[in-house]
Amino acid sequence: MAAISATLAANERIRARLARGEPLQHLAFGEAGIPVHPALAEVLRRATGRGGYPSVAGDTAAREAVAGYLGRRGMTASHADPDHVLLAPGSKSLLYAVLAVLPGDVVLPQPSWVSYAAQAALIGKRVLHVPVPAEAGGVPDPALLEEALSRTPGADGSPRPGILVLTSPDNPTGTVAGEALLRDVCAVAERHGLVIVSDQIYSDLTHDGTVPTSPGELVPDRTVVTTGLSKNLALGGWRIGAVALPRSPLGISLRDSLLQLASEVWSALPGPMQEVAAYAFAEPDDLVAHVEQARRLHGTVARAVHTILLDAGARCRAPQGGFYLYPDFSSLGTAGTPGSIGTTPSVGLPADAESLAETLLSKHGIGVLPGSAFGDDPSRLTFRAATSLLYGTDDEQRWAALHDPDPVRLPWISESLDRLRAGFAALTGAAGARE
Repeated sequence: MAAISATLAANERIRARLARGEPLQHLAFGEAGIPVHPALAEVLRRATGRGGYPSVAGDTAAREAVAGYLGRRGMTASHADPDHVLLAPGSKSLLYAVLAVLPGDVVLPQPSWVSYAAQAALIGKRVLHVPVPAEAGGVPDPALLEEALSRTPGADGSPRPGILVLTSPDNPTGTVAGEALLRDVCAVAERHGLVIVSDQIYSDLTHDGTVPTSPGELVPDRTVVTTGLSKNLALGGWRIGAVALPRSPLGISLRDSLLQLASEVWSALPGPMQEVAAYAFAEPDDLVAHVEQARRLHGTVARAVHTILLDAGARCRAPQGGFYLYPDFSSLGTAGTPGSIGTTPSVGLPADAESLAETLLSKHGIGVLPGSAFGDDPSRLTFRAATSLLYGTDDEQRWAALHDPDPVRLPWISESLDRLRAGFAALTGAAGARE
């Protein structure tokens, strides 16, 4: 039997251990970690009487709200058209559907979110992994992408690329691809006839508040945009996703195919969630302020954990959006391998990413997800750390963290950071010093 999603499996395993009272720091699951805003709970309460089947595409009001939301982010000329917006129970469902109906194999940045490759495999598509550049994840290195796409497709069973998946801010690296880099990547994709799937689920969570450039602005006729409410408003369990299709022959064809698939698989986004979507995507002032507070909290705590990782000797890009970090301990060396940071000898780290994650959990009480789960080279000592579950164990603590101007000084967050500092220092020993 195939394994369930790596992120969900890790979350279930760690939550079971926490329920047994084990003192663990849970960094393995990308849940946004903030409370549900009371206005959203009230919208849902008033809508609980909606038990009938909604339209497959979604309520007009909800689709108009999504179109307006995208229009306010610069996509007025491309995807801000209610007739080209579809709603579904989660953007994950929509990503699967889009990959299923588009022709060709899938090109992914390496590393990239665990479900992209898994979904491609379920559909029967092959995956071409292209490493990300030094400056940011979420996009492949444009020179390496050009090189990979210039090879003869289909030779020896190699992928025949038709789809490129991009995301910004990125999961797992927590970085944001700049406009110049994104333009280069989009130019390569357009030259080779790829359809771009732009996963913009984290676009409201850049730490500096800027709106990332969307491929939908750069290659409007060949870009599919997916988004949802699971990250900016922490409604992951409510399963509200949206896709915006280009106003082009491709978009029209895709709309028909997606509606056919949706009608046979999930029928529609539930009626009460249609009401939530219409309210949330319209962005009333109270929710705008809520997201701004969340953005500040995510950035503050991610930067604190980033400092801890650097002090432990990891190489790690600075966080720019969302609540992820992607450290690399490879340069410290593994057991029997000389270290390469200055003159520091090997600290005997585990030999691969999966063993490193297991060691952190079993010996140091820190749950992370190995880089190999994200398509990275298993021999690299990488993992993804999600910092958003450090905000508190109940809503009282999470509300306090959300409103505090210096949340890392709150006792429960400070204590968690101290445990992380001690755990990573124990992992690396004397090598836990910055270069």
